Amino acid sequence: MQFDKHKTLLVVLGPTGVGKTEISLRMAEFFGCPIVSSDSRQFYRELKIGTAAPTESQLARVKHYFIGIHSIHDEYNAGQYELDVMDLLDELFEIQDVVMLVGGSMMYIDAVCNGIDNIPTVDSVTREYWKQVYAEKGLEFIQNELKRLDPKHYDEVDLKNYKRVLHALEICSITGKPFSDIRTGKKKERPFNIIKIGLNRPREELYDRINARVLEMMQKGLLEEATRYYEYKHINTLNTVGYKELYEYMDGKWTLDFAVNMIQQDSRRYAKKQLSWFNRDQKINWFHPADEQLIFNFLSQIKTGSK
Repeated sequence: MQFDKHKTLLVVLGPTGVGKTEISLRMAEFFGCPIVSSDSRQFYRELKIGTAAPTESQLARVKHYFIGIHSIHDEYNAGQYELDVMDLLDELFEIQDVVMLVGGSMMYIDAVCNGIDNIPTVDSVTREYWKQVYAEKGLEFIQNELKRLDPKHYDEVDLKNYKRVLHALEICSITGKPFSDIRTGKKKERPFNIIKIGLNRPREELYDRINARVLEMMQKGLLEEATRYYEYKHINTLNTVGYKELYEYMDGKWTLDFAVNMIQQDSRRYAKKQLSWFNRDQKINWFHPADEQLIFNFLSQIKTGSK
């Protein structure tokens, strides 16, 4: 794709529960353009309620991509997503001046906007090997293994986050190189404009919405959805907010009320983490979702080419 200043990727992002879905539909209708989802949990067709995936009526209003395209049994990562979305944008920009990328998955948004290093996909055998090592020998052992194989990354990584330690060890294993040698962190040039709209609310308002949404999910059948896939709870895809807490209940460790409270708490924590990540990006134009006149005035500037 040659650079074309008339082609724009409009990125609509924000924390979980802020209200991205409905207003992004109206934005897409304003431009007459499709929506590319950057909510990594909505990629999985089995997880509709717990990921607040768009409803059938919402999907009928605007063409969506990357909603329910994979099974929870599929291996998929941000690197593959970058390649897939860039191929799709190459096609869409042949017929569209604006395409929207909507979601809150930080690494997946960055993968499209900035690119990520070409880190290989970890095969299931390697992943299971290191999971078993961690299960048998514990966190300190895998920390020391990382220090031996990649002392540079050992000094940088959050050593208490066992998943990140394991991922680095997996990459060391399959490449024979230190993980830090593969990560370049170089930003890739994109052949289109990127404009970012961030949606946020005052903290108390956002947290009230998150708490209410969790209760709504429970009413819609989140427990039944989680129960349906209980036998697969060991899969990394299901080790996520809304499901992992209910599996603690199903295992008899928590009461249901406590599990629901933990879903609310973990969702609020995730929203805080998202905002911390997004706030590092000075190019995001922030709006309250209810300020539609301001938002659509801003969109009009994009439409007329003055932005």
